[in-house]
Amino acid sequence: MAAEKIILGIDPGTTIMGFGIIKVINKQMHFVQMNELMLRKYDDPYTKLKLIFERTLELIDTYHPDEIAIEAPFYGKNVQSMLKLGRAQGVAMAAGLSREVPITEYMPKKIKMAITGNGNASKEQVARMLQSVLKLKSLPKNLDSTDGLAAAVCHFYNEGRMEVGKSYTGWEAFIKQNPDKIK
Repeated sequence: MAAEKIILGIDPGTTIMGFGIIKVINKQMHFVQMNELMLRKYDDPYTKLKLIFERTLELIDTYHPDEIAIEAPFYGKNVQSMLKLGRAQGVAMAAGLSREVPITEYMPKKIKMAITGNGNASKEQVARMLQSVLKLKSLPKNLDSTDGLAAAVCHFYNEGRMEVGKSYTGWEAFIKQNPDKIK
């Protein structure tokens, strides 16, 4: 692991995109920022995707992360919701790939397990654990930003482990690892 690096964590969503940033200095985590992009007021789904892409680029250009950790969409009861989440995730990934920032996906249960030791932990449990570990003074009203922060912290905890999830260093790596997605 490098002596110093910045990790951007993203919890993609088409209603709220949460994100968090940590800085790692000599294997110690330091909280940098967490926030969310509110998308509720926009009706057009393509406008939402454009805003997710632009905000992700803005975060990359401002904080210059060395790596991005992103929560993978999970299959619930509603297929349409999963498709929307997949689009949001894809747009955020495309922003990172366009700046050649390596990306790793984590399933929600893996993130919860890394933070709390329980893959079925609630958003509140994850947020409280992050508050304790990173010495945060307060928690946000919406916990999407702590979910983004949790992805970054999960990535830090998984550094150096072999099987962490899918990682991409650019478009070429993505294509090599996903030949079935190319026509």
